[in-house]
Amino acid sequence: MAHNFSAFIIDDDKEMRNSLSHLLGKAGWDITSFADAETALRRLDGLTPDVVLSDMRMPGLSGLDLLARMQGPDAPPLVLISAHGDIPMAVDAIQRGAYSFLEKPFEPRRLLTILKHAAEAHRLADKARRMRDELLTLSGLDRVLLGNDPLIAGLRDQVLDLGHSDGSVLISGATGTGKELVARALHRLGPRHDGRFVSVNCATLEPGTFEEQIFGTAHANLGYFRRADGGTLFLDEIGACPEASQAKLLRALETGEVLPLGADEDVTTDVRVVAATNEDLQALVDEGKFRADLLFRLNTFPLALPPLSERGDDIILLFEYFLQSMAETYEITPPELTAEDMSALLSHGWPGNVRELRHVAERRTLAARRGGGSVAQALATEDLSEDVPGTLRDAVARFESSLIAQAIKSHQGRMDAVAEALGIGRRTLNEKIVKLGLDKQQLLD
Repeated sequence: MAHNFSAFIIDDDKEMRNSLSHLLGKAGWDITSFADAETALRRLDGLTPDVVLSDMRMPGLSGLDLLARMQGPDAPPLVLISAHGDIPMAVDAIQRGAYSFLEKPFEPRRLLTILKHAAEAHRLADKARRMRDELLTLSGLDRVLLGNDPLIAGLRDQVLDLGHSDGSVLISGATGTGKELVARALHRLGPRHDGRFVSVNCATLEPGTFEEQIFGTAHANLGYFRRADGGTLFLDEIGACPEASQAKLLRALETGEVLPLGADEDVTTDVRVVAATNEDLQALVDEGKFRADLLFRLNTFPLALPPLSERGDDIILLFEYFLQSMAETYEITPPELTAEDMSALLSHGWPGNVRELRHVAERRTLAARRGGGSVAQALATEDLSEDVPGTLRDAVARFESSLIAQAIKSHQGRMDAVAEALGIGRRTLNEKIVKLGLDKQQLLD
């Protein structure tokens, strides 16, 4: 059963406050009244009314001042009333964001109707926001695209919207910006979430076997398209697709049919394709290395992931998130960031993007575990990562093995959660598990 609507009534005229409270109370509203806007503002966060009804002219903050202070996605709608109102004042109030405007004396039924509609709209908007927040959490998108930058907020909304579509998506962005993680979020958000997410890096496939790997063979090999039937096929580094195979890939995208090598008949598949690139595909088209019609077909919905260097203060927010995540894995208290740490983070160029930031957070956490360290030292270690001796490579392998093993235990073997916690794709995680010789079942026993 729905709760009664609630309202704030703000008016410096006691008789008017009492009259409005009586009117709304008889209609079943929960009422809280105030003689001034300043007091009402202090109570807004704690009581969260469905609508605010305020006089226009009052000592202290006026109705328009109150409107300016109530801006924000969670703010309740504001209905303004005034005995001195006129058309220009009403228009100004509506243009500034007021839900409605009434001039005294007003007709009680009309006021109740306006307030009811305002409250219903606010509850619907609040419900939609909560549902989107739940989707962000369930899909892992809250961790993939964490940040307050308007560009990132808009990107989250795009991904949420595209999750419900079945069209092809082309994700562009530099290495380390999280393209595969966004692709996985698109898969989880959509109607295909129960199907398989099949990831393939086109750059790792030999040109001579590309079609066999992608489309399969008549008998022995299903191929990536048929493995992803009913789900999502993620084609990373799509610019590496051999020119000789691009026409066949285009046909599969347009018709949903693939012709396995050695087969006489096409096989129908039901696959959503999400592709990714860190190259300028239009430049490859101009050079004659990539088909324009294939790019057009892949680029039904484009998503551009910004480099970390363009995300401003989000760098600090992301780093603190990674510190918290790593600290939970290593069961220590996350180190606090000093002013010097923040300066080092903001002045670094981050050529490795979010992936590099995560690695620096890992090193900072390990140093804190030993009782020392700083962000500057962790960044210096990043600069020394090239041309490392074999003994240090062995140490890095042991570190990776320990980190992955601990993450598997922490997340009870849920590998998607493990991959997200470590900030790598599921395919990369599987490759590392095999390379490091880890036994998942033995870790969980």
